[in-house]
Amino acid sequence: MADPTIDAFREVLGESLDEIRRGIADLSVAELNAAPAGGETNSIAVIATHALGATLSWLSLAMGAPLPERDRDAEFRTVAAEDFSDRVEEKIARCLALLDSGTWDPARMGTPNWNPRLATEPRTAAYAAAHALAHVGEHVGHLHMTRELLLAR
Repeated sequence: MADPTIDAFREVLGESLDEIRRGIADLSVAELNAAPAGGETNSIAVIATHALGATLSWLSLAMGAPLPERDRDAEFRTVAAEDFSDRVEEKIARCLALLDSGTWDPARMGTPNWNPRLATEPRTAAYAAAHALAHVGEHVGHLHMTRELLLAR
């Protein structure tokens, strides 16, 4: 029997992941790496990489899966190459696969060890899943605003 909570997660997450796909579609490597707002702002490659890295980590915590190796700081130094869309698709597949793994227990506790600020703050699976969906949605907005600035040039 399908779990309506996981089905809802899959639907909402799928919408955000499709938006990431649309956001990187048809962009050159140079465009993926550009920071059209200037200064210390992030490129589309950085935004997509961070959004997917965080989603993979939070969903792993939510689903009781082993936490992935993650260098959060390196996500913000991402430089896209020709295989960027392939790497995005691989991370998307891993995120979606997590929703088909394990047993959903919203009260299960886990610790987000990839962020020193959070490493001593155990979170419930329910919090981790909600945070994953909110966080990726926020970055989808950033990605599309950055794309609009880029294409308006």
